[in-house]
Amino acid sequence: MPSPPPRRVASPPVMEASLPASRDLPAAAWQGERGILAMPSLSSGQDQNPSGCISSAHPVRFPPLGWSRATGWAVPGSVTHRLVSRACRPRVIEDFYNRTWLYRYEEPISPATLTTLWSLSVAIFSVGGMIGSFSVGLFVNRFGRRNSMLMSNVLAFMSAVLMGFSKMALSFEMLILGRFIIGLYSGLTTGFVPMYVGEVSPTALRGALGTFHQLGIVLGILIAQVFGLDLIMGNDSLWPLLLGFIFVPALLQCIILPFAPESPRFLLINRNEENKAKSVLKKLRGTTDVSSDLQEMKEESRQMMREKKVTIMELFRSPMYRQPILIAIVLQLSQQLSGINAVFYYSTSIFEKAGVEQPVYATIGSGVVNTAFTVVSLFVVERAGRRTLHLIGLAGMAGCAVLMTIALTLLDQMPWMSYLSIVAIFGFVAFFEIGPGPIPWFIVAELFSQGPRPAAFAVAGLSNWTSNFIVGMGFQYIAQLCGSYAFIIFTVLLVLFFIFTYFKVPETKGRTFDEIASGFRQGGASQSDKTPDEFHSLGADSQV
Repeated sequence: MPSPPPRRVASPPVMEASLPASRDLPAAAWQGERGILAMPSLSSGQDQNPSGCISSAHPVRFPPLGWSRATGWAVPGSVTHRLVSRACRPRVIEDFYNRTWLYRYEEPISPATLTTLWSLSVAIFSVGGMIGSFSVGLFVNRFGRRNSMLMSNVLAFMSAVLMGFSKMALSFEMLILGRFIIGLYSGLTTGFVPMYVGEVSPTALRGALGTFHQLGIVLGILIAQVFGLDLIMGNDSLWPLLLGFIFVPALLQCIILPFAPESPRFLLINRNEENKAKSVLKKLRGTTDVSSDLQEMKEESRQMMREKKVTIMELFRSPMYRQPILIAIVLQLSQQLSGINAVFYYSTSIFEKAGVEQPVYATIGSGVVNTAFTVVSLFVVERAGRRTLHLIGLAGMAGCAVLMTIALTLLDQMPWMSYLSIVAIFGFVAFFEIGPGPIPWFIVAELFSQGPRPAAFAVAGLSNWTSNFIVGMGFQYIAQLCGSYAFIIFTVLLVLFFIFTYFKVPETKGRTFDEIASGFRQGGASQSDKTPDEFHSLGADSQV
């Protein structure tokens, strides 16, 4: 389609007035830490056997090459998922909407219409994520874990084409539709990747390898922050290329994922293909003796056969599943309602008041902190445990939120408070990546056995994306109403999540899936302070 005539694309005098107030918000408000206020731009969101517990007295040893390869092959999907939400600035997209409208109707777009298109663009990603996350079980049980991840890349390719060519076609509808499709992809990915990684990982390293999902998410954030700079691809001429960049990680996964094995648990428990499962285990573990792993899977399969088919409604009806699904939901809420998006909402203006000449680079610095402390979590999760790290993260974030409230309240009277607020920002992000960032993603796989796991991932993912949507749509109004005191709300929520985690969430470090399930059957989360051997004794049927 030919480009619009020059006289029509020139910004008219009324253009500035036609843009909504969101244009004046910091860029981070558009981008959103977890993609909540974000507009997907690149193909997150949220944090997966030799058995036995790794104690603090022993160094963490990484798994045989097969385990790490299988994990690495799955992670590009996590990168793709979070790349989607971090690239273009709001001004660039608003100008595109305005110019497209001007070309079609020969008049500038009205503020009300632009606001509607903007709101639809923001919301449609989370709507797609909700639908995708709720559909996880439909794919993994029918096609398997690996094949489901492979098939979902079709959505990434479709989205890349729609968004990448939207400017050429002068169609903001293509951009919005592409955003919805990549939302579907992201919702599916937040279920597929943690489930696959959790099932192929050895018990002793399940948490460390599960953290690779969150590492892929924060790497996607960082890459998009860098590529989204004006001097690279975040400008008016190259933003379509930036939007289409999701094609690259999706293509990479399509190339390498066929070399990854299917989940041995899926092969043995769901397909009853013991020989294939045994062969996969030998390759993954690098040894011919996989009898202990097979024995554990067979026991889990026998336990599953004694139970009726687990549907989503059964998760809430059965006393056996009610407590773990409640834990899974609350942990997902603790990630999205923690206030991480509020911090990024204020970060750019805080950096500006602190005298930072290029606040965008300081925001990229927060992305570096994101990545660095995710790596820290990867190395300590098997030493400290999931529950402990989550508690530390929640407590640290609550403390930083209090500092943030104080600093923002006194900022006008005491300009040096901006430096305290910067420290609070980086501290908040660091504590988030220690616990609430990665742990809610992979702990769902640990709380449920093979039968109810897909349904549990669907419910947990839906909870995450729904809270994502609510915060994304509602935080701007909270910020306008409460100002800097909005962090008090998040402080209260963080304290409540801390109390819930302390009293209800069990430690899953070093425990097999059957041991964890047996604990919920016999004693629930009240046994969270027991050692793995004590916890194991609760399950009368366990043979491992």
